[in-house]
Amino acid sequence: MISNDIELAAEIVKNEGVIGFPTETVYGLAGNIYSTKAVNKIYHIKQRPLHNPLIVHIKAIGDLDQIAIEIPAIAKILAQKFWPGPLTLLLKKHPNVSELITAGHQTVAVRIPNHPVALALLQQLDFPLAAPSANPFGAISPTTPGHVEAYFKEKLPMVLDGDVCKAGIESTIVGFKGESVVIYRLGALSKEEIEKVTGPAILFNKEENTPEAPGMLSKHYAPQSTLYVTDNLSECIGRFSDRKIGLLMFMQHREEQNIKHQVVLSPSGNLKEAASKLYAALHELDAMTVDIIIAERFPDHDLGRTINDRLERASKQ
Repeated sequence: MISNDIELAAEIVKNEGVIGFPTETVYGLAGNIYSTKAVNKIYHIKQRPLHNPLIVHIKAIGDLDQIAIEIPAIAKILAQKFWPGPLTLLLKKHPNVSELITAGHQTVAVRIPNHPVALALLQQLDFPLAAPSANPFGAISPTTPGHVEAYFKEKLPMVLDGDVCKAGIESTIVGFKGESVVIYRLGALSKEEIEKVTGPAILFNKEENTPEAPGMLSKHYAPQSTLYVTDNLSECIGRFSDRKIGLLMFMQHREEQNIKHQVVLSPSGNLKEAASKLYAALHELDAMTVDIIIAERFPDHDLGRTINDRLERASKQ
């Protein structure tokens, strides 16, 4: 059930239920972080491995001390600069935060979402919400309430309607090792934007066995159709001349005969626009019953680096 009833959403999560939850990045599966029952439901509904930690969503910077301790000064500066917004901070967890949330780690991922519906719901609660992306584990992240409904149907009592996610791609996760700033997941806030505040940051965003943060597994965000990412479109299209191809392009259409359907993310070449439409485009192409999807590799800077990261993980076989 898709609904804009915030009071009903609040009642469900107060009673240890799980709902579809809108943010500016992607939709999440939200539940009370202090309810073991709710957190276990999130993992179960999503079929998420228990070694993959969750993100905690709070309503105000003043709530951060309930979630994290020994917060570095640079983390507070980043929070003041980018919250509410698509920045997740990886910090030493407060003892009250369950290791079920953090997958056994002593760090916790936390952010304030920049979405009016999400914030309105959080204002009605006296607890934060855990909310990983509202998709089956490994599948394309959802950016509309319809995506969530199609994935989970009767498994969720409701999807809180927040319309289309504005950023359309997950938050950037930033943590701290000694004096170093570490980016654990590329996201809707570019590495360049982070480094304007912090100076040079280390990119450490791949870990299979015990990921410290969400989004570090090599295969993720994948459509059902086999996805190829290429720097040479003509060669790749030619290699699959006998197949029905779905094409994902940055700025321009192609005219080859075996292209069944194609999506251009930003005719004007705007990387922010392209990132915001990426998952919706993958959903669209996946629904066209193509044999394969071929994606053009993006310029490897700013949000193009984030798009390439998602495409590479989605193309892992």
